[in-house]
Amino acid sequence: MITTLIRYFNLTFLTLLILVMLSFGLAYFFPGDPLTNLLGTDILPSQPILMLTSQQTNIFMQFWYYVQALLAGEWGVSFATGKPLYQDIMRLLPATLELSVYAVTVALLFGIPLGFLAGMNYHKKIDNIFMSSSMIMYSFPVFWLALLLILLISLQAQWLPMSGRLSLLFNVPHYSGFILVDILVSDIENKRFAFNNALQHLILPTLSVAFIAFAVFLRTTRRAVADVYQAQYIKSAQTRGLPATTIFFRHVLRNALLPVLPILAVQISTLVTNVMIVETIFSWPGIGDWLIQAIYERDYPAIRTGMLLVSVVVVIITMSLECISQLIDPTRDRFAYARR
Repeated sequence: MITTLIRYFNLTFLTLLILVMLSFGLAYFFPGDPLTNLLGTDILPSQPILMLTSQQTNIFMQFWYYVQALLAGEWGVSFATGKPLYQDIMRLLPATLELSVYAVTVALLFGIPLGFLAGMNYHKKIDNIFMSSSMIMYSFPVFWLALLLILLISLQAQWLPMSGRLSLLFNVPHYSGFILVDILVSDIENKRFAFNNALQHLILPTLSVAFIAFAVFLRTTRRAVADVYQAQYIKSAQTRGLPATTIFFRHVLRNALLPVLPILAVQISTLVTNVMIVETIFSWPGIGDWLIQAIYERDYPAIRTGMLLVSVVVVIITMSLECISQLIDPTRDRFAYARR
């Protein structure tokens, strides 16, 4: 266990170091002065920033002071707004995390049970229906699906709002950044109507992101369940006359769920990309929509910082899930013993 933790910690540290180096190097590839691209304008002076802007500092020391500035929260100033990037990102990041968490939750809640149902009916009619449906769902481009939902549900049926996070009629104070949580802890009038309105705004973006992830989890779980039922120990349990429910909960459930966590880790980068696209289409005030606007406005400090932040979040979540999947895998000790 300790060896696995150390290995993944070292791998995560080296990956993050490379990402920071690439972020630092982007400032020299953008048009204009590299230091301006790193810091923006009207930066409040601090020791790392003053050393970074010193004319006597070489590029290696500049990188070292750049890392210190990042750790101190001195991420630069936006060209477009003139505000510190740290404040802008901390204000927008909860909206992106909220949409991502809800999308993954929906995909898991529906994908895994239906995957078990398909795997337990392997090569039967219901399995063929689920596999055909999941293949069609996985083939949908997320931007096309989002536009289709807006056209059918928002414009034609007028059931749900097509953009934004909350109606302008409600003024919810900012506490955590998660809109549903902020509504629940606030003292605003008509709290129930505000909560329902926030849910209505959340449905279409969540479905757009969860659609493809749902198909992936369904197919992965179905394959894992089918493989487990073909294993020798399952056939031995059936031969001994164990009840089907006992076989399922004691042997099938845990072993079939093991492949889901690595797949979730692999899907993190795709999920983040889809969230950024959906934020732009639905005008969801998150990191994705903010980063696209920064690209349009050639806000180089915002582009550099936004790309670094998204990459760091993806790497940390991916490595964490991979490490957890290694720790809970009951076969890892057997494989380690076999290698010795």
